[in-house]
Amino acid sequence: MLNEWFEHPLLCFSRCLYMRNKSIYKDLFTIIPLVFSGILCIGLIFLLHQKTSNSPDFSQQLSELSNVFISISGFLSAIIMVYLASSVIGLKAKGGSAMDELSKITQKMHNFRTIVELLMNSKMWLPGLKEYIDDEFAGLTFFDVKEFYKGKSKLAIEFLQEHQNYADTETLYLELKSLLMTNPKDKKIVGDISYPSIYSKEMVGKWLEHKCGSGLWYYFGYKFGAYKEALDIEAVFERHQDKIMMLANTIDSEEFEDSSFNEVFLSKLGEYMSKEVMPKLYQYQINMGSKIPKIINYLYIIFLFLVLFGVLLPLLYLLFNLPIFTLVLSFAFVVSVIFYIATTFYQFLNDEINK
Repeated sequence: MLNEWFEHPLLCFSRCLYMRNKSIYKDLFTIIPLVFSGILCIGLIFLLHQKTSNSPDFSQQLSELSNVFISISGFLSAIIMVYLASSVIGLKAKGGSAMDELSKITQKMHNFRTIVELLMNSKMWLPGLKEYIDDEFAGLTFFDVKEFYKGKSKLAIEFLQEHQNYADTETLYLELKSLLMTNPKDKKIVGDISYPSIYSKEMVGKWLEHKCGSGLWYYFGYKFGAYKEALDIEAVFERHQDKIMMLANTIDSEEFEDSSFNEVFLSKLGEYMSKEVMPKLYQYQINMGSKIPKIINYLYIIFLFLVLFGVLLPLLYLLFNLPIFTLVLSFAFVVSVIFYIATTFYQFLNDEINK
């Protein structure tokens, strides 16, 4: 177990390095086309201005093309506007559906935490274990133990160095205890267990990071032969066993339909929660808290530029007989925007699909 924990920082470092390189690579795909678009815009302004200054006929040609230019820009703007409006409506509908699913998953987590509370308060633990953890290591959490290599908790290092006769079940006790907390910064459970309407993303992230719940699979499934003397599940009151089975069937009636209260059931429950429920809970929370997709922001900026420089500026030129340089600015900016779209649109689509 200690070897796995020591490997963890190396994995984190390599993952961070990979994400950093990936982020730089993506930034280059955005910055380079932007720079070239800016150069193109400045170059067009210079060339068109020079040509209009030297050739009155060219100024006339630009004026005649302004109506066509307004029509094209207006048509493209209208298409983008319809797409943006439909996307917002779709996002709103998707958000409502996600909220319903989040409520269902949250209720499953509520029921699981009630099961955990019943197990923690039961007599299945070795004598003295609860007092050992809750009194001698009152400020210690499962997260502190799993992250001992960070050196933030002396209590975690002291805990790992001790050798008590609890057959290593104190780690399972700490894990279950962490599932009854609602804030990763909490050090102890004060008062009654709270059941929030929405679990904080930070808390679910911690549960997921350290695979909380999988300890049930490990102790009651994979290694039950080594721990069955230290975990007396028959000591759980019968009425509590019945309540646990009722809650499990509420979580998933198909998954636990033919189950009875034993080590196989507890192992299956832990695996189901850590692999099915918690990842979905975290994913739905990300979806609910996610910002407007980049593609919408991207298209809105394009829409804004097309309206300002492709429609409004040429109209102002026609209505108020503004200098020909107004059209030069309009043409240069719109052509540069189209160039930017042509060189970046595929990358934006690719990012959205991969996301």
